[in-house]
Amino acid sequence: MSDVLAALGILAAVACSAAAILLPSGRLRSAAMLAALVLVPALVLGDQWHTHRIVDLRDHPSRLALLVAGAVAASLALALVFRRWPTLLPLAIVAALPFRVPLHAGGESANLLVPLYLVIAGGVLSAVARSWSWTRRLPATGPAGPATWVPRLLAAAVVLYGLQTLYSEDFSKGLQNVCFFFVPFSLAYVLLREIEWDRRLLTLVLWVVGLEAVAFVVVGSVEWMSRSLFWNDQVIRSNEFHTYFRVNSVFWDPNIYGRYLALVSVVAMSALVWARERRTLTLLTALIAIVWIGLFPTYSQSSFVALLAGLAVLAAFKWSLRWTLIAVGAFAVLGIAVVLLAGGASKLSPNRINVDTSGRANLVSGGVHLFAQRPLYGYGSGSFPKAYRKHVRSHKAPVSVSHTEPITVAAEQGLVGLVLYVGLVLTALWTMASRAPGPARIAVLAAFVALVVHTMAYAGFYEDPITWVLLAAGASLAAVESGAASSALGRPRL
Repeated sequence: MSDVLAALGILAAVACSAAAILLPSGRLRSAAMLAALVLVPALVLGDQWHTHRIVDLRDHPSRLALLVAGAVAASLALALVFRRWPTLLPLAIVAALPFRVPLHAGGESANLLVPLYLVIAGGVLSAVARSWSWTRRLPATGPAGPATWVPRLLAAAVVLYGLQTLYSEDFSKGLQNVCFFFVPFSLAYVLLREIEWDRRLLTLVLWVVGLEAVAFVVVGSVEWMSRSLFWNDQVIRSNEFHTYFRVNSVFWDPNIYGRYLALVSVVAMSALVWARERRTLTLLTALIAIVWIGLFPTYSQSSFVALLAGLAVLAAFKWSLRWTLIAVGAFAVLGIAVVLLAGGASKLSPNRINVDTSGRANLVSGGVHLFAQRPLYGYGSGSFPKAYRKHVRSHKAPVSVSHTEPITVAAEQGLVGLVLYVGLVLTALWTMASRAPGPARIAVLAAFVALVVHTMAYAGFYEDPITWVLLAAGASLAAVESGAASSALGRPRL
């Protein structure tokens, strides 16, 4: 595929995604969703057409045809299921969030969110069928209050990322991020934004994530007891040189595994503090205990901090904001004091800090350097690894991302992208916390805060589908609660 066609395809894909986010439900939005869905595989195939992976598939056309037929058949089958039982769509999306499938071709492998992509495709096809049916539909009510700004900023972020791919120092990486993250996750956001997140659905979601988390902890516990991992050679090699043993369960990276368990813990704890029935209290307590046991052998410091941040949000809303802030401040001072007393002045040296943070300090300083070189528009979407090796360190420097989301955004997208990112995060927090939120919205807020805190040490804000699920659920709950409050205020008193 020529660069011109690829650029036009990216612009069309992000435009369709943004239109799907902003348009009301109907045929026009379903057409935009379907167009975005079709453009994604076309762009990926065009970009990778001459790589070993695709050449290997081209040399075996029957294998390629089987893969395409299987994906289409699975999407159509899921569309029929979701058409018949709409409640299964959000449950399927939530259930598919953690699973990456290793695909091998041409001697290379890639871990892709294949189950999630198939579920999203089935949901889009179901939405298209529903919008083009002759069934009478009631007009949808749009978001109210601060929730109106979340889709606007999200659509702007998608479009901006696509535009900044055009001048990126790593055009192919930017294109892949658009196709594997921004476009499909935009469609997932649209599908979930229209869902009525009632008590029954929220309970089912909690059951899904709880059962999956327990299963993941079982796998991780087997790894820890057997001292063996079944994938990720880098973690396997690092375990050979450390006194501790890190597990990753079914996840590729222990930090992502830890992030997932931390978020499940926050959600389960939020349900626990508002629960009243003894059976519910017992089940939630058992779940939290199991998840915390699974979290420990990840040795993911960022996940522990994220968990504490989420719990602090719950404490602030359940008990006292003032005392929570005091406790957080005291904990921060205590942590700094422990670090200083344990390591002395040597802990403050740049080299020591870089070692203790597994090289993250150099990545942060390198990202700041890149931002200083191009403060307005950055080096382009997906360009951080290549720009870092080219302008900061040697070409042999092993780097994928800065591990600190604002630094990555600043280096790649400049002030334009950084302002939009900060605006989106603040608006989402405002949306989830405004107007006396109920327990469900507080749970989403606490999980979102935990995720944002985790991305400060491990990045992956836009690239994590959980971000988009939380944004959709938070905006939907805010709109419903705002509408209910407005209706109550407008009712005559008896």
